[in-house]
Amino acid sequence: QVQLVESGGGLVQAGGSLRLSCAASGRTFSSNVLGWFRTAPGKDREFVAAISGDSGNTPYADSVKGRFTISRDNAKNTVYLQMNSLKPEDTAVYYCAARSSNTPTRWGFAYDYWGQGTQVTVSS
Repeated sequence: QVQLVESGGGLVQAGGSLRLSCAASGRTFSSNVLGWFRTAPGKDREFVAAISGDSGNTPYADSVKGRFTISRDNAKNTVYLQMNSLKPEDTAVYYCAARSSNTPTRWGFAYDYWGQGTQVTVSS
């Protein structure tokens, strides 16, 4: 049974930083895409970033480019999201997701496995 478990969310002031982690279990994703999405109150799910198995392809949403960094540790079957210069509009529940493919995509429906989410709240 595949499980994705996020951690690292919390409350932070604007301009601060947080590092999210997502540990996968039940299968190895070293050759698969891992990604991060978020859902803000009253809004649709939004793509944040994704990373290919070899970390060579890392697309980002324009809204986070230059502030967020996605990375992975295949030995630990874990993906990270380093979030710097946080803004109140980054407030959302952040979800990690995994694909059975190794082609990063912004489309949520293309991901096969999802975590339960972790809350990130940025105060102004």
